[in-house]
Amino acid sequence: MAGNSQRKGSIRKSKKGATVGSGGKVKRGLEGRGPTPKAEDRPYHKAHKMRAKAEKVANTRPRRPAGSTDAEWVAGRNSVLEVMRAGVPVTAIYVAEGAERDGRLREAFKLAAERGLSMLEVTRNEMDRMTSGAVHQGLAARIPSYEYAHADDLLDRAKEAGEPALVVVLDSITDPRNLGAVVRSASGFGAHGVVVPERRAAGMTASAWKTSAGAAARTPVAQTVNLVRQLKAYQDAGCMVVGLDADGDVSLPELVAEGGLAEGPLVLVVGSEGKGLSRLVGETCDQLVSIPMANSLESLNAGVAASVALYAISRARA
Repeated sequence: MAGNSQRKGSIRKSKKGATVGSGGKVKRGLEGRGPTPKAEDRPYHKAHKMRAKAEKVANTRPRRPAGSTDAEWVAGRNSVLEVMRAGVPVTAIYVAEGAERDGRLREAFKLAAERGLSMLEVTRNEMDRMTSGAVHQGLAARIPSYEYAHADDLLDRAKEAGEPALVVVLDSITDPRNLGAVVRSASGFGAHGVVVPERRAAGMTASAWKTSAGAAARTPVAQTVNLVRQLKAYQDAGCMVVGLDADGDVSLPELVAEGGLAEGPLVLVVGSEGKGLSRLVGETCDQLVSIPMANSLESLNAGVAASVALYAISRARA
């Protein structure tokens, strides 16, 4: 009978006195405890500590502001050094645990120290994940998303400087290196900014930053949802819109000679090397201008064409 202490074996006698039974505790203690937890889930295991460290590093990354694009990762020792030497804005440098120290890594450490950049050590698995499996060689840099200006702000920038506005608009330029080259020329020849479409066009990536040779820090780049609408807004603000086109109505030297580029706010539109200006953009321009060629070469690279036109405009205004 349950609870009957009189039954045989219910009380164990010893020199220390009578002891009641375990109540089933010994039996329950011998039962299985289920599968062994994973190493990452055991608090005192090295794998758990490494995962906690990686999560802590992840939480130190800058948060993405609303409406902006994801920050970009640059992976590989040569690539990281290139962006650091070019003055590209870097948020932090990440080094994989156990990465071999060589001249490139030491130079990265030195540049990071000079610029006051954080250097964080992560596991190789974490770096693989952050860089989406790129060949990082134990070194990666994080570049924040570019803060684009508003297209209308470029006219305000010219007004504040007391100068006739000069804005470069890119149509269907998809190579970020071309964008970087245009930004560099725009900065060198006194333009007040560059406008690019929000979709189906190159943006200010690490490649564009590098090609601009730091000019992107001085010359703003704006995005617009509708290129044609923005060109019309510039026209309403009193700007003359000139598009570069191989079949233009007038050549660039002729327009310069006529004084059409010397005064007044101006918007220069540059199309892609292959397709040129899109139909609607070309129809919106006040004037289509060609760059005369000495031979049968059909067109120039977009960055080169923009440089030639901007040089001619700067000379005319000088």
